[in-house]
Amino acid sequence: MSKFAVVYWSGTGNTEQMANAVAEGIAAAGGQAEVFTAADFGPDKVPEYEGLAFGCPSMGSEELESDEFEPMFRAVEPSLAGKKVGLFGSYGWGDGEWMRTWQAGVEGDGCTLVADGVIANEAPDDEALAACRDLGAKLVG
Repeated sequence: MSKFAVVYWSGTGNTEQMANAVAEGIAAAGGQAEVFTAADFGPDKVPEYEGLAFGCPSMGSEELESDEFEPMFRAVEPSLAGKKVGLFGSYGWGDGEWMRTWQAGVEGDGCTLVADGVIANEAPDDEALAACRDLGAKLVG
């Protein structure tokens, strides 16, 4: 069984809900999901996984959370080349620019994005959670 990491930061629980839905999608597609908060993940763990999903809400002026998530992501980024990657997160303002910027950076790192990033305005609704499950399934498939 292939292993997949779901790594997230959540301030309000919205992105955590999305992370759990991604993990459900991985499991439903026959993969093994391991869920981590950003504080519990680092570059040494990347080689253990066939694919990784990263989740972070939009903060400030549409950017990644800067105290925990962004430093962790920048540390693992050089190890992601050749890996299957999925991105997700929630936002409360703007139009999703942070996700578009994040996707472009990941594609430039030589990763294979399995789908467009999944975003939810505030708390994820049923449609956003279904998209997260689909993202998890696409990581496996």
